[in-house]
Amino acid sequence: MSELTHPYILAFDTANEIIAIGLGALDPADRSVSLAASVEIEAHRASNTQLLPRIDALLSECGIDKHAIACVVCGRGPGSFTGVRIAMATAKGVSAALEVPLYGVSTLDSIAWGLQHAGLRGHAVVVADAMRKEVYPVRFELSDEGIARLEADSVVKADEAAERLADGWPAGSVAKEGAANAAGLEADAVNAADAIGCAGAAADAAGGASAVPVVAGDALKKYADLFEPCGTFADEPLWTPTGQGLLLAAQAAWREGDIDPFDAAFGNPAFALPVYTRLSDAEENERIRLSKNEPKNLRTGVQDTGIRRDQRATVRDSAIENAQADENGITYRPLDAAHAQMVAHLETELMGTDAWSEALVLDELPRKDRVWWAAYDADDALVGYAGGWIVDGQVQILKVATVPAMRRCGIARSLLARIASDARDLGAKSCSLEVRASNESAQALYRALGFESIGMRPRYYSDREDAVIMEGPLPLDHHDVAGMELMVHSDAEPCDTSDETAVQRADSRERIEGSQPLVLAIETSCDETAAAIVDGRGSLVSDVVASQIDFHARFGGVVPEIASRKHIEAICGVTDECLDVAAERIGVPRLRWRDLSAVAVTYAPGLVGALVVGVAFAKGAAWAADLPFIGVNHLEGHIYANKIATPDITPPLVVSLVSGGHTMLVHVKAWGEYVTMGSTLDDAVGEAFDKVAKAMGLGYPGGPVISKLAAEGDASAIGFPRAMLHSGDLRFSLSGLKTAVITYLRNEEAAGRTVDKADVAASFQQAVIDVQVAKAEMALKLTGAKEFCLGGGVAANPALRAAYGVMCEKLGVRLTLPPMSACTDNAGMIALVALDRYRAKRFFGLDADAQAHVDIDQPY
Repeated sequence: MSELTHPYILAFDTANEIIAIGLGALDPADRSVSLAASVEIEAHRASNTQLLPRIDALLSECGIDKHAIACVVCGRGPGSFTGVRIAMATAKGVSAALEVPLYGVSTLDSIAWGLQHAGLRGHAVVVADAMRKEVYPVRFELSDEGIARLEADSVVKADEAAERLADGWPAGSVAKEGAANAAGLEADAVNAADAIGCAGAAADAAGGASAVPVVAGDALKKYADLFEPCGTFADEPLWTPTGQGLLLAAQAAWREGDIDPFDAAFGNPAFALPVYTRLSDAEENERIRLSKNEPKNLRTGVQDTGIRRDQRATVRDSAIENAQADENGITYRPLDAAHAQMVAHLETELMGTDAWSEALVLDELPRKDRVWWAAYDADDALVGYAGGWIVDGQVQILKVATVPAMRRCGIARSLLARIASDARDLGAKSCSLEVRASNESAQALYRALGFESIGMRPRYYSDREDAVIMEGPLPLDHHDVAGMELMVHSDAEPCDTSDETAVQRADSRERIEGSQPLVLAIETSCDETAAAIVDGRGSLVSDVVASQIDFHARFGGVVPEIASRKHIEAICGVTDECLDVAAERIGVPRLRWRDLSAVAVTYAPGLVGALVVGVAFAKGAAWAADLPFIGVNHLEGHIYANKIATPDITPPLVVSLVSGGHTMLVHVKAWGEYVTMGSTLDDAVGEAFDKVAKAMGLGYPGGPVISKLAAEGDASAIGFPRAMLHSGDLRFSLSGLKTAVITYLRNEEAAGRTVDKADVAASFQQAVIDVQVAKAEMALKLTGAKEFCLGGGVAANPALRAAYGVMCEKLGVRLTLPPMSACTDNAGMIALVALDRYRAKRFFGLDADAQAHVDIDQPY
């Protein structure tokens, strides 16, 4: 076993079908990495089940304790979105729990380093598969000194990339990021011969530098015929990342000063993010739609939801109208073609002879390397706009303007933050702009955002005024965590430690041990990133939620791709806050991962891309802290949420689970023993609320807004159907009710009658409630249970809660309702389940994975 003081670096990548793991010894004297082991395993879409077991086995084979790891390095893509997230989330969990720095390196750079180490020199191209007939192409120069990247990451159609590369290597190519100062790794005595592999044979075949490019990358498995004219293919083992290549990339970054394996603050795992090179599909489709200028709604200025000649109408066609106003009444949304004329008008007012015309604005909007955002007041009048151009890994701000009357409202900052967020997803790492030399207020704003003046452009503007060139970091809106507000809940009072001395604080270990077991749970099944800690008494000492609702609202529903991206951004900040809050409640200066008893996570059901992030992170943390790993069924969590309000609740009982994805009645015979008595045949209750709210133009999410509006209406005004009310079983159907409401709205509009939306909302809500209550009453009579509970997002509906109260009083049944904060997705309920499973020693292995669908009736 190696001494714990000997520092090692652990590197891994799962951006494609290969799991690459590298282990090396760090030498601070010359910033070098000596190879201990490099392994590559075919994953076949099983990275999340194999990664940690393979890492654990490799450390064991090398006789290295995990606590000797001083730094973690992760391949951050580009590559398979799911694969990149698995590596990144696992790395974040491992780094956080080991309390060591985490750094990301380019997956493509690691492949190039593999080529360089194999003895190849000269031109090289790495083309990674991006799916959808696209690739990630990057050109490199390979030399004895290292590799030089010639361009930033981008995504290109495979045939277009092949055509460009076949046209020849551009003369005078200049490296964008400089040549790395590293050559090969010095092989350690441990497994040295096996680790070096086929470098010698490849070097002999290379025959030195060549003008003919060598081509590598997993895209060659699909597009070999396309890229054959582009150069000579490398040996297939060099097409994908290797552990050795990852370590070489890390060594080069260390020598360039981009990473420090011994600086945990510099390598904060919260800062590591994947490389995407593109926006989510929903955002890309939104930009395409908004760049068109026909037809448009003359009232709102945005495009109608009717069928256009270029595409079919979709459920997201009215998404842009769902954008939510901020505290100042300002709404931000991507700039659309319908407002180009307004932009041109403001340009004339604000920019003078440097103003852009409407035609120029319209020409900008469809460009994939451009990002445009606009701000609107309560009357939908344009009050600000900004645009950026992403090129060579940097976003250049093209325009940023705010009407004079709305200045000092933070509009320019908010617009720049949105530009920066999109630009980051498109591969930008920094920002640049030009500003008039006389515009001191604008320069002050940019300096406050971290920009610095780097030069002047003499007589840049049309009136020959000089421009100050400024560069800086991406001006992202960090807010609390990843642009989201943190909501902190707890049912435990904090200990008063204000008068404690250092000596008195020495009992921290006793306080922690007195709270044991302490189980931390993570929830990422949908659009909330949440973490909670429960103590041995069953009290929640910490319960933290970061909601993504603002990011999904304008699309009228949760966008899975955006959800998983935000989970990756937020998960470290949320869990850090969770540990800090728990420390305060317990009365200790710090609570660490190693102080916990177990780590739990929602593993199913939910959005699989979102679940994967939580599962990979939790497994990584549990492994690093030597803690049991517990998987929890999300639906069981909603049942346990009732324990937050009534800790002494005991089965048998009946639970109504009503949310955006589920509508079901469950007979709880005992904790962990469930029988589904009936569920929906189509839409869930929450889903029906959202769709009806969209049809009424009320925005997203639909539940709260319909509930509020219904309180002002007449529930008996419209006789909407009560589907399956008299079916004689416990099944539900909401699709027909939803259709009936939409049909009613269309008929009233066609007849020219004004719709009383409050009456529609009240009548729709009552139709839902009548069926839910009748079925619940039937379930209680069938089971004879004397306890009834509610769970899920719709459990927050006041009218539904009141109706269940009347029913339970009539039947002589005790009603338990979860607190409002525990109705929506949260980790507190997951922690309560996990505590019971911890006591029963029902643990998961490191090969566990997320599942989109599970049956709550089946024990796990």
